[in-house]
Amino acid sequence: MSSQNDGIIVILSSPSGAGKTTLVNLLSKKKNFNISVSHTTREPRSNEIDGKDYFFVNNQVFENLIKNNQFLEYAKVFNNLYGTSKKPVIDLLRMGKNVLFDIDWQGTRQIKSQNIKYKILTFFVLPPSKQVLFERLSNRDMKDKLIASERMKDFYKDVEHWVDYDFVVINDDLNKCYDEISQIIDLSLNNNQDINYNKKKISDHVSKLTN
Repeated sequence: MSSQNDGIIVILSSPSGAGKTTLVNLLSKKKNFNISVSHTTREPRSNEIDGKDYFFVNNQVFENLIKNNQFLEYAKVFNNLYGTSKKPVIDLLRMGKNVLFDIDWQGTRQIKSQNIKYKILTFFVLPPSKQVLFERLSNRDMKDKLIASERMKDFYKDVEHWVDYDFVVINDDLNKCYDEISQIIDLSLNNNQDINYNKKKISDHVSKLTN
């Protein structure tokens, strides 16, 4: 079991374009949490920095890391590989630092299945509507709307995994969504079990998104 001095793992997942990376960056800045930097085989976007946003590596390097059991989790997403190195995360947790993860449901499942001794808090972030999600994807640094359309196809697969998370939030207003996540984290850190969470509201919202 973890001690009171150990850090905790906070995981944010979402369908692509729902805003989890922005929320992770806000949590890191305002709460002084450490962001786990993943390895990936995809090409960097124009605003991304190697070693800060991701460690950008080729397939051979990534496969060697898998072979040497260096990952806490890894997954294939949109034909690219993503993975989190084990040692830096464990070192931070041992030092009492809280670690944020910006990963998908596959990675979340792997981390939870490892039964590591540290506390894990998981959040699934939903968009307010499919239309807003498509607009967010289309406005990214992408070649064309075809990529956004392809990612929308995966939306339905991703969103069904909301039930596997401790908490689900709707990102219709960034600051409001941040405040909700921040409050839940604070209550959990203080072992407060009285967390207001309307699961039926989330279930109804998911039905609207998927119908």
